[in-house]
Amino acid sequence: MKPLTTSRLETARRIATGVPGLDDILCGGLTAERVYLVEGTPGTGKTTLGLQFLLEGVARGEAGLYITLSETADELHAVAHSHGWSLEQIAIFELANDDMLDPDAQQSVLYPAEVELGETTRGVMAQVEAVKPARIVFDSLSEMRLLAQNPLRYRRQILSLKQFFAARACTVLMLDDKTSQTDQHLHSIAHGVISLEQVTQEFGKERRRVNIVKMRGIRFRGGYHDYVLEQGGIVMFPRLVAAEHAGEFVPVARSTGTAGLDRLLGGGLVAGTNTLIVGPSGVGKTTVTVRCMLAALARGEKAAFYLFDEGLGTFYARASALGMDLKPYLDGGALAVRHIDPAELAPGQFAQMLVDAVEQEGVDFIVIDSLNAYLQAMPGEHYLMLQMRELLTYLNQKGVTTTLVLGEHGLIGEVRRDIDLSYLSDSTVLLRFFEAGGKLRRAITVTKSRTANHALTIHELRLHSGGIDIGASLQGFDGILTGLPTYRGDTTLMAAGDDAGR
Repeated sequence: MKPLTTSRLETARRIATGVPGLDDILCGGLTAERVYLVEGTPGTGKTTLGLQFLLEGVARGEAGLYITLSETADELHAVAHSHGWSLEQIAIFELANDDMLDPDAQQSVLYPAEVELGETTRGVMAQVEAVKPARIVFDSLSEMRLLAQNPLRYRRQILSLKQFFAARACTVLMLDDKTSQTDQHLHSIAHGVISLEQVTQEFGKERRRVNIVKMRGIRFRGGYHDYVLEQGGIVMFPRLVAAEHAGEFVPVARSTGTAGLDRLLGGGLVAGTNTLIVGPSGVGKTTVTVRCMLAALARGEKAAFYLFDEGLGTFYARASALGMDLKPYLDGGALAVRHIDPAELAPGQFAQMLVDAVEQEGVDFIVIDSLNAYLQAMPGEHYLMLQMRELLTYLNQKGVTTTLVLGEHGLIGEVRRDIDLSYLSDSTVLLRFFEAGGKLRRAITVTKSRTANHALTIHELRLHSGGIDIGASLQGFDGILTGLPTYRGDTTLMAAGDDAGR
């Protein structure tokens, strides 16, 4: 083995893992010629990650070797085929062959390295010498742990393999299925530890996440990051850190398309800010949001609408009935409407969708409808707060105009919210039902704006086949926001007409 000099340390190169998201989490990939531990329970995708690692090497002209104790070559080829991959250029060495299964042969599998490497080690050495791989996957250490029979012999065997691989400039992923929860030998020996986890939900798709437990000599993004197993391999979604995405923009107020709403907001919606629209079901939150989005589209901006609550057919039909035709913008590519199923969505996956929309598609206006459904994709309220803060900060820094819809429980009188995100919003628009003259009516007001001197008055809101109208200030009423007002003046209410009742 060559002595480790200062020049070698300074020139230690980084290599891609085959999973772009993991390379991002590692801030550039793995340090070459080191031994890494990839641990996770069955089903977390260790084998898939190992194959992607080797295939990345093939794409770069590097020889790869897959050493397997736990799976047959046929099983590995089947896994690769399910992802549309070919393993023809990867050498596969099966340790669990017929000879190795002979009880007499197993007695000499793992002797202490300083005495005899044993038949298993000699087989590995012969394959490495023959293939001369730059990348190796060793699957899995749990079988080797059982064959070693005691911790001392096991640790010595792993150390001998580590030294052998290092002397031949191999980058190695050792896979372990965590059958021994108390075994910390591997953590101390490995240059880095990548932990894959699978969390089963009471309803919906299981969630997977990765955590870099340790990585010597390089900076990496700590904490948990979501990932999914798809046809084509593992896709990881690095946790969004808004501070890494600073941008410049001009915070200009732009019209919502409704003069009355512009006056309430103090000029309109400001680029680089987010607006929270709050109200009970059916009060018109989505309609007001779509009206604002259409104004942005008419100015030539690109928009993305993330729909959690209702089907696409219902959404399009409702918008059309209110005189808001989205089809020209959909056909022209200026608008993308995506239906999101929170039961099938990893939270990090959704955040990455928004980042891609901004970075790759040039989206200027984003709508999330609604946060109530998005909450169901999160493990708890606390995490929604943290992730939403990072997401909104990122969108603001990129100059995106963001509209968030939050539904409340209850129609008249006391209403409740699943979660209060008003402190994260730059502007808050509050919608309420109220009863007057034997009719159910709607009211709208702006309760907060960080960027403008907004109106403090409460106005009637009417939805109709031409869109929305904002009426005069309801100065003759007290208790509008409670839903149970008392009339003390002569305010003229808007004619019901063809109110859409949506």
